[in-house]
Amino acid sequence: MNAADIDACLDDRPADGVFRLRGKVFADAQLFALEQTHIFERTWAFLGIESQLRLPNDFLTTFIGKVPVLVARNAQGRLGAFLNLCRHKGALVARAEHGNKRFWVCPYHGWTYDTAGKNVLVKDQGAGAYPPDFAQLNHDLVPLARFDNYRGLLFGSLNPDVPPLGDFLGEIRPLIDLAMEQGPQGMEFVPGRIAYTYDANWKVQSDNGSDGYHLTSTHPSLMTVVERREAARHGNLEARQFDWRKRFTQSAGMFTFRHGHTAMWMNQGQPENKPIHKSIDEVRTRLGKLRADWMLKGRNLTIFPNLQIADSTSLLIRTFRPLAVNQTEMRVWCMAPIGEDPQVRTWRMRQFEDFFNVTGLATPDDTAMYESAQLGFGAQQMEWLQGYERGTTAIVQGPNDHARELGITPVASNEGPYKLQSEVCLHATYREWARLMKAGLGGTPAYPGSA
Repeated sequence: MNAADIDACLDDRPADGVFRLRGKVFADAQLFALEQTHIFERTWAFLGIESQLRLPNDFLTTFIGKVPVLVARNAQGRLGAFLNLCRHKGALVARAEHGNKRFWVCPYHGWTYDTAGKNVLVKDQGAGAYPPDFAQLNHDLVPLARFDNYRGLLFGSLNPDVPPLGDFLGEIRPLIDLAMEQGPQGMEFVPGRIAYTYDANWKVQSDNGSDGYHLTSTHPSLMTVVERREAARHGNLEARQFDWRKRFTQSAGMFTFRHGHTAMWMNQGQPENKPIHKSIDEVRTRLGKLRADWMLKGRNLTIFPNLQIADSTSLLIRTFRPLAVNQTEMRVWCMAPIGEDPQVRTWRMRQFEDFFNVTGLATPDDTAMYESAQLGFGAQQMEWLQGYERGTTAIVQGPNDHARELGITPVASNEGPYKLQSEVCLHATYREWARLMKAGLGGTPAYPGSA
């Protein structure tokens, strides 16, 4: 496979208003294998949030693509990130999802490491008849090539030549701040998380997180239930979602950014039904009216390649990890201000469960549609997918008035009535996908000038 094969997957002609993908982008096993090397192993990846590691010797485990990763706060309080692989035979060193331990003992052969990643024991080394140079080898856990923190969000990379994290995030950072600055003491995950798999490609979730077009056709039962609750004032009133049908009278828009990041926003119509509304006066005092007003809007961010921050119903962080060309692991956390009022926290949790739980009113609908679409992606008879051009003639190159008031300079902007339900924010993701794939296949740096 070469760069011409990648070009053949994408029909991108901005001057003609054309943007289409072939279904093989989601169904080709060879493309999937190349994505692991040329995308997941070459970009920044979300690892966790700092508040998960509050105490010395706290740790969490995660993945960058298919590579196991261990993040820990050492005994002196410093954060570090390593390959979660024993130097002896490559077995997982830390097997729990999170915890607090002074040492990790590999269960295979007993090699032991401290929370700074230092090897403190090679079991029975003195009796091992090792060659003379063995003692000179570095037996410590392998640190990630890059590790950094933005607003409490922890990122790592296997590629030493990625740009600095701030440059990678770029102009989307003020929109990230709208999530990470909602509490004066910072943000935390509500204890627990949702984890499940679906039988479809990872990029389907990337698309869906920026897709307002599917709401009325995929989630009519959700809207009906919420409407009946509002009318009859009974049912799961603790969830107190806004009436989704009132959204259709509101305006909405999107921004695209360098490095494949995207954002969509919408006016909610009932901002009082967002948990942040209970503390909005404090937010206005601390951050100003503009940012407080934007916190009351619905916002879905996609940080390329596989992190989403959504703040429309409750506030969540979501990652989607590719397991196979047609299988993806989802992990979803409810995020909240540290020290939040217990009654608001309960409300937030009920909203999250109502919408995002695997047993909620929306997630099963989405999952069923992902798997249905995956069945069609392999049908070569359908040459091009036509799901990426809605909103094309409403694109503004560069910032619009909303971007300017936020002080950001996106690559492109878009605004209109909610029923515009633009798809053009997805263009940035696939342009970056194609760029990285072609760079990898051509043997060129993923980020020229960053080395």
